[in-house]
Amino acid sequence: MKLKLSNILPCLGVLILTVTVQYHNLTNYYDEIIKYSGFQVEKDFLKELKNENQRASKSQEKYNEIVEQEQLLDEGEKAEVQEETNTAKEDLSLHALSSLLMDASNQRVLYEENGYNEMPMASTTKIMTCIVTLENANLSDIVTVSKYAAKMPDVQLNINSGEQYYLKDLLYSLMLESHNDVAVAIAEHVGGSVEGFATMMNDKARSLGCDHTNFVTPNGLDAQGHYTTARDLAVIASYAVHNEKFIDITNTSSWNFKEITKGRGFTVTNKNRFLYMMEGAIGVKTGFTGGAGYCFVGAIKRDNKELISVVLGCGWPPNKSLKWADTKELMDYGIKNYKLKQIFDDVALNPLPVMEGQQKYETLSIKGDLTLLMRDDEKVSVKYDIPDYIKAPVEKDSIVGYAKYYINDALYAEIPIYTTQPVKKINFKFCFEKIVDGWLFGN
Repeated sequence: MKLKLSNILPCLGVLILTVTVQYHNLTNYYDEIIKYSGFQVEKDFLKELKNENQRASKSQEKYNEIVEQEQLLDEGEKAEVQEETNTAKEDLSLHALSSLLMDASNQRVLYEENGYNEMPMASTTKIMTCIVTLENANLSDIVTVSKYAAKMPDVQLNINSGEQYYLKDLLYSLMLESHNDVAVAIAEHVGGSVEGFATMMNDKARSLGCDHTNFVTPNGLDAQGHYTTARDLAVIASYAVHNEKFIDITNTSSWNFKEITKGRGFTVTNKNRFLYMMEGAIGVKTGFTGGAGYCFVGAIKRDNKELISVVLGCGWPPNKSLKWADTKELMDYGIKNYKLKQIFDDVALNPLPVMEGQQKYETLSIKGDLTLLMRDDEKVSVKYDIPDYIKAPVEKDSIVGYAKYYINDALYAEIPIYTTQPVKKINFKFCFEKIVDGWLFGN
């Protein structure tokens, strides 16, 4: 028996008219179907599952605490070792007024004493002078010496007004022997003036997150308003040592060069004794003024560890060697107590309910690499900041939350949690198709 078109069209018209007139009711109806046929039930189930997992986790933590306490009671030496580890920081006998040890790979502070105090830093300033120059000028540039640069006091190359040098040669003079006249000549060439170059140095410091640093001079001579902190200086150094040209210059033992116009010859030798004191030493810079005392920023790369040390105000004449002793003690502490560990927890996250979505759930993904230096006694905890549900429409790879990693209750990193697929919002077409499917197929 064949159906005539004239018989089908009225039925179809009635269906379309019904769906159009009652669109909002239909969307609400479908939303209620989702809610009570699965969404709310599964949401309650997931909530209860989450609570159960939390209770189980707390029980497991309590169990672990009991086991650990029993082990410590049975093995007295374990308690002694743990106590030694916890007090390792207090056992350091440093002379510096301010000291700090940093993981150069992620700028995490591993140790500090007064490391956030604003202090003068003498010629360690030249770390920033060098890196700003490398990033804003060409090594083949020709630098003409000004009268102002030529009359800088204290440590000098003894350049003369009107002389010309290649910028590359002056950088070796700057970093190997810390010549103050050379620092000003470089600053005037790159920044137009000492003041202009100081602005460039401060802009770079801010971009690195060094908010407690202010540069006035390019050479580090004592000046009002010229200061940093051990932490900020370590950040600057950790940035600089990842510049290949910077390392090439600061690790050179000696350098020969000539003035361009008259051919006056010079030889500069590296005054950084630390390069020869420890295996893996790669820098960085000494400094001294009457206001700052002896200062040193050291760097070492060894056993998958990249460490930066800073000592400021580390004695005054005649105690010139204290900065080496403090630096070695800081580096030994880092090498002995810190091991490379991966703390990222690659977990499978529960699906996230989607309100008003054409799919009831969104799957989530999280990826990360949190390899860092840690002591054995440091505790890692993770808190997942994820909403109870999201609302359609949802785009793929949208950030819906974060996994927050804490080390000893201090926030270390936030890893984003992403959606894995798009979810469209319920609309007229979707409702129409669902109702037609229900009528035709009895679903």
